[in-house]
Amino acid sequence: MKLNELSIGQSASIISVGGSGALRQHFLDMGVLPGAVVTLVKLAPMGDPMELRIHGYELTLRLADAEKIEIETVHDLEQLTDNSRMTKPASHPGLGETGIFHTKADGDSLPDSEVLTFALAGNQNSGKTTLFNQLTGSNQRVGNFPGVTVDRKDGVIRGHANTLVTDLPGIYSMSPYSSEELVTRQFLLKDKPKGIINIVDATNIERNLYLSMQLMELDIPMVLALNMMDEVRNNGGSIHINEMENMLGIPVVPIAANKNEGIQELIDHAIHVAKHQERPGRMDFCDPEHDNGAVHRCLHAIIHLIEDHAKRAQIPVRFAASKVAEGDKAIIQALDLNPNELELLDHIIQQMEDESGLDHAAAIADMRFKFIKKISAATVVKPNESKEHARSVAVDKVLTGKYTAIPAFVGIMGLVFWLTFGMIGTWLSDLLDMGITWLTALVDMGLTAYGINPVVHSLIIDGIFTGVGSVLSFLPIIVTLFFFLSFLEDSGYMARVAFVMDKLLRKIGLSGRSIVPMLIGFGCTVPGVMASRTLPSERDRKMTILLTPFMSCSAKLPIYALFTAAFFPRYGALVMIGLYFGGIVVGILFALLLKGSLFKGEPVPFVMELPNYRMPSFQNVLRLLWDKAKDFLTRAFTVIFVATIIIWFLQYFDTRLNVVSDSQSSMLAMLAGAFAPLLQPLGLADWRISTALITGFMAKESVVSTLTVLLEGSTTTLAGLFTPFSAIVFLVFTLLYTPCVAAIASVKRELGGKWAVGVVVMQCAIAWFAALLVNLLGMMMGWV
Repeated sequence: MKLNELSIGQSASIISVGGSGALRQHFLDMGVLPGAVVTLVKLAPMGDPMELRIHGYELTLRLADAEKIEIETVHDLEQLTDNSRMTKPASHPGLGETGIFHTKADGDSLPDSEVLTFALAGNQNSGKTTLFNQLTGSNQRVGNFPGVTVDRKDGVIRGHANTLVTDLPGIYSMSPYSSEELVTRQFLLKDKPKGIINIVDATNIERNLYLSMQLMELDIPMVLALNMMDEVRNNGGSIHINEMENMLGIPVVPIAANKNEGIQELIDHAIHVAKHQERPGRMDFCDPEHDNGAVHRCLHAIIHLIEDHAKRAQIPVRFAASKVAEGDKAIIQALDLNPNELELLDHIIQQMEDESGLDHAAAIADMRFKFIKKISAATVVKPNESKEHARSVAVDKVLTGKYTAIPAFVGIMGLVFWLTFGMIGTWLSDLLDMGITWLTALVDMGLTAYGINPVVHSLIIDGIFTGVGSVLSFLPIIVTLFFFLSFLEDSGYMARVAFVMDKLLRKIGLSGRSIVPMLIGFGCTVPGVMASRTLPSERDRKMTILLTPFMSCSAKLPIYALFTAAFFPRYGALVMIGLYFGGIVVGILFALLLKGSLFKGEPVPFVMELPNYRMPSFQNVLRLLWDKAKDFLTRAFTVIFVATIIIWFLQYFDTRLNVVSDSQSSMLAMLAGAFAPLLQPLGLADWRISTALITGFMAKESVVSTLTVLLEGSTTTLAGLFTPFSAIVFLVFTLLYTPCVAAIASVKRELGGKWAVGVVVMQCAIAWFAALLVNLLGMMMGWV
């Protein structure tokens, strides 16, 4: 039978894995290979995708992909589970005492002046960034969702000035399936660090060691950090470190990165192996007795064939051989083999397939997992079901339940918006606004009493205090929204949202994984665009980036808050929620347009690990809030500060630098007047409105500071510039028009200059037509 025919709660053994290309290789790397036992946990609320348990972790995939996997049902799981337990006590060796590593000859140790560079590599969601922060004292973003790190980050190990550790994006194997995995592979192969710190989730040894084996094949000094050992111990399990070190041939250090346990020992071992270039003592994981030694003979034959080519290409020969056996086209091309060698290579691989009964990719994956099972049986005392997993199962009955998942998602997001805009955030914002107003009045009185020049007085009060102060008062709303979004991501709920929404998003041409970058876009478009790197399909990545700006970022909150307070004070929360959902609706319509034109075809397969729910780290949440507040304050006192002064200057003087009595005759009115006719069909022809929208391109918060400066500090005069209906038209336009410069720069970095220009033009055009439609509707209904 096929995997998609499996019933919930039923287990099966995989017979064969169909399909081809990168997706099939990704399945094999995740452990979906012949002989593996899978259990169907549940189906998504809409019936697709499915959640499977394999090798001790949860994996999601679509029914269409499951249909390519042949299985046979299993009734007695105990027959297929190795329940062996280690009972012999094992001591942990001291620094440099294992004696099994290939150490360079005396005198070949690296000189003291040479910088020890380390690659921090591991599976997604294994705690890499937490460990990076512990090693370097950095404050990088941490989250409980696969793919939080989307770019490499560098830092110096604390107390060791002559070191540099690079936090790489999480990967499952050295066969790139997404752009983030490509970043990691290219760094390891081209930058050639002096050492590798491989972090492994100790609660899921079988999945994590698959990458470790490939890293060892790179022949780079390496230390393995067994993270989350506290969870293993708390759940009644243990790992015999000494036996694992002997079997792997590299130092193994148990740690708990979130509690700073074992970090110093890890640093000592890492520096030791890098300094003395102690390379892995083992790179051959073949079992000559397994499949009659077919894989063993194949790999060694390939090594002899490509050895000189690998040396010229500067690719470790053992790594190159296993990749060639898998059919990695990039590595085969890099080796530059001649036609005779390629033909001989085909014969070698064909012989392995005939003898092993598996195709080349499955045979290599099977070889690795066989070795991993051997290690696990000899070194791992399996824990009982973890408290984290039991809690996750219980919570998922509601948050991913067939009838409760969608209402739960709507309820959670509705609660987040209500608390942000209708309760906590608004109350804190009003409190801060009172403080800023009091300080402004105090400074105004002081300057008046001092008798300062009226122009300078206007610059300080009408320019700086009014412009920057009007933006600062909205800081609490932005921080509150980021707090809730951070909480949802760190807890592991975002991954469930992707699982629940996959089938729905597929209707508009996207994968469920696309929802995470777009949800992040509610906070800020820049990290939302960057998070799209976790998507393995170039089509899905481009489409997600184009849609992310439709998710109203937190920088627009000051605009919404200003106008709702002035025109809709009783319905503020309702108006804001309406704007947010309005952006989503327009994004969906645009996605349907893209699906039928530029991006025809099916979205990327939905293959993702579901992490356990975890209580977000209080320190991590505070760090994120501080980073966001600092970023906001930095922009307020740089970009917005400069923009405010420029606006004040242009409004205060004419072309001859004379102080104007009426802003209509200022330089600003003359410049902005050229753009005003474009907004006339929208009922927004005033030059002050076009000025605010232009400055909003620099930073969306500048729209508020510009209007308050132009209205001479009195937001009550908004009523003279807007009617309640024209305020709605203006809000619709600001919701949809071009993102800020920083967001456009991030689009340019990801997709190139043409796409960035296209986003600006596209968003402005959509905003203009949407606002025109609203204005025409108002005219028809007699609201104008």
